[in-house]
Amino acid sequence: MMTEDFYCDEVLSGKTLVNKVLETNNVLAYYHTRPFYPIHIVAIPKRHISSLITLEENDNELLLELFDVIKQVASKVTEEHGACRVMTNLGDYQDSKHLHWHIISGDPIK
Repeated sequence: MMTEDFYCDEVLSGKTLVNKVLETNNVLAYYHTRPFYPIHIVAIPKRHISSLITLEENDNELLLELFDVIKQVASKVTEEHGACRVMTNLGDYQDSKHLHWHIISGDPIK
């Protein structure tokens, strides 16, 4: 069962160890702890923001840093695997209420 904010409660607190892909002062990208795809990386801001639609104007600098990390990770995945998807979920589709982006490649794991 997912907590309300898995990323703050588990990942950023250090309770759940993750395999980091790229980290900056404000952003962390790591391999998903329970992947749904052969390549499944999650990128998150280190500061709590509940979702894409709750971003505020003062979040613009952080958002640019987050997208730079996503771009770097997506470029690497595309180079190594030929393609990737970048997506986020909102509303009922968003299990953890912390802004996060999935960088995925391959068919869903069954």
